[in-house]
Amino acid sequence: MKNVMIRQPGYMPNIGFFKKIQSSDIFVFLDDVQFSKDSFDNRNKIKTIHGSEWITVPLKRPVFEKKLNHVSISYITNWIKDHSNKILDSYNSSAYFSSYWYDIEKILNKNYEYLIELNFELINYFLKNLQISTELIKSSELGITTTKTERLIEICSKLNVTTYISGIGGKNYLDKSLFKNSKIDLKFENFVHPSYNQLHGTFMKNMSIIDLLFNEGSNSINIINNSKNF
Repeated sequence: MKNVMIRQPGYMPNIGFFKKIQSSDIFVFLDDVQFSKDSFDNRNKIKTIHGSEWITVPLKRPVFEKKLNHVSISYITNWIKDHSNKILDSYNSSAYFSSYWYDIEKILNKNYEYLIELNFELINYFLKNLQISTELIKSSELGITTTKTERLIEICSKLNVTTYISGIGGKNYLDKSLFKNSKIDLKFENFVHPSYNQLHGTFMKNMSIIDLLFNEGSNSINIINNSKNF
């Protein structure tokens, strides 16, 4: 019996995203869906001395008619310097900042054409450091033709998995009968966010994965391993 989780590959995702990957037998990056405004496709949060703050990758317009893997990054503003300065100001005193920052900085400075290229480069770097080795597939490689719940069913069928694990929000929009009719088990995750050492006062959940890595170093692996998702 195999399970699958399916999510868009966002920019510097949070801990929950990587726990999803770790909890899956197969993880599918939903890279060929329409770009979603105000999502995590091109932004995430870091913790600063003033609280949480968004770091957002600017995009070339128009974007809302495009699929995620066709969205281009805009370099009209020097957003790389802006993100770097914010990260430096917020984390340069953290215990493991120097263990990761220079590699991340190199990735940011490669000047990718497409957002998806940047996101994948960062995600792969984080997966390597978190020692997560789940089988990874891009939905664009599967030749999917359907949408909405039918799309998820088609992905499950093509991968020959028996269980689809949805985010908790899926309870509000998924057509559960389609899973039942297709003999695919539908489960919902229930991620419990772990606490860890963090700078700048009161602990804040759902920061980018860099918040965990800079503060906990290799212990980040144990923190994710011991966190609960069901």
